[in-house]
Amino acid sequence: MKKITLSIATFLSILFVGCSSDDDNTVDPVDPIITAPATYSFYRGVENSVSYGGQTTRIEMASQTASAIKDNSKTQTQLDAMFTHVEGASDFEDVPGLDLNGSSKNVRSKTAASIDYFSSNTTVSNALKADFDGYLEGQVQNVFPNWDTTASSGISGQLQENGGGSTRYINGKGLEYNQAFAKGLIGALITDQILNNYLSTDVLDAGDNRENNNNDVLEEGKYYTTMEHKWDEAFGYLYGAEEDPQGLVPVLGADDFLNKYLAKVEGDPSFEGVATDIYNAFKLGRAAIVGKNYTVRDEQVSILREKISLIIAVRSVYYLQAGKEYLTSNPAKAFHNLSEGYGFIFSLQFTRKPNTDSPYFNKTAVDGFIAQLMVGNGFWESTSETLDLMSEQIAAEFGFTVEAAADDNN
Repeated sequence: MKKITLSIATFLSILFVGCSSDDDNTVDPVDPIITAPATYSFYRGVENSVSYGGQTTRIEMASQTASAIKDNSKTQTQLDAMFTHVEGASDFEDVPGLDLNGSSKNVRSKTAASIDYFSSNTTVSNALKADFDGYLEGQVQNVFPNWDTTASSGISGQLQENGGGSTRYINGKGLEYNQAFAKGLIGALITDQILNNYLSTDVLDAGDNRENNNNDVLEEGKYYTTMEHKWDEAFGYLYGAEEDPQGLVPVLGADDFLNKYLAKVEGDPSFEGVATDIYNAFKLGRAAIVGKNYTVRDEQVSILREKISLIIAVRSVYYLQAGKEYLTSNPAKAFHNLSEGYGFIFSLQFTRKPNTDSPYFNKTAVDGFIAQLMVGNGFWESTSETLDLMSEQIAAEFGFTVEAAADDNN
């Protein structure tokens, strides 16, 4: 009997331990499966939950400022005021649906201002903002006074493309300040705010954002959670000028910033599909936020950082090669292309390698490229060898060929 009792006790003990072990082996919850909608269209009930009006406003402000740089009747004060707009000032032309002059927003405050790259590096942020201030000042102080002067090496003024083509207004090094300003903002404003600010974990998951998103806690008086809104603001910097990006697949070419050049890169057969990849990542990432699947959300962030950075790189190489083609035969056309290339190269420092905290080319590397372009009398002294070497360095870092980016159909 004693042996039987011990056997039963042992059995019960084993059974108890086994049951306890099962209780302790908790199973991690499975992330919900996420399916993206056909278009970037999200509603809470019957109410539209997508909002990015601030981005549409800044895109239009940047566009009008870039255009004003080409108006030699503008003063330094007027151009500076457009860049640093103060609420209530009459700096802009009216646009239906946008109260630009009544807006508290401006372009300068969001230039080189992402949380990931500049929140702890205000010295560099201020230096980059000063570059844009310098483009405006250089145009007024150096180019406007020589508006009717034929430009030459070391002398600012106008230079007409061959065959009665466009007249370009350049500084003594051949640089068009309006191109440096506009293309530089593609990086310093648009790309930086998308990749390094609104898609940053420090922004998406700031404070109680994740908990509030999990519990559908909405911003006061709105139909979206803070996390949803931050994602929409990233979306808005690329698609905010589209007429109806929620109802249709974006047609692209809606502004002169990233939207336009996404269309250009998509039109190159070597990179066809990049526009779809970007749009799909924005849709799926937003759907993942609605579905509380942050793994899928972060996977889309990585895709967006890679693909949007690629646009900057491809156009950098494209314009270097386009400029090289006309160096001796058509200097005005060469300088125009190289000026656009200058702005895109400047923008490389705002790109973002997926799953890292770094751009593909840091500020030191970009400053080195710019110094090469501007050495001596700048574009007047550019050589095919220098432009080819620079093109090859950029293309190699991104894993494409110079020939692929230099497609002259774009």
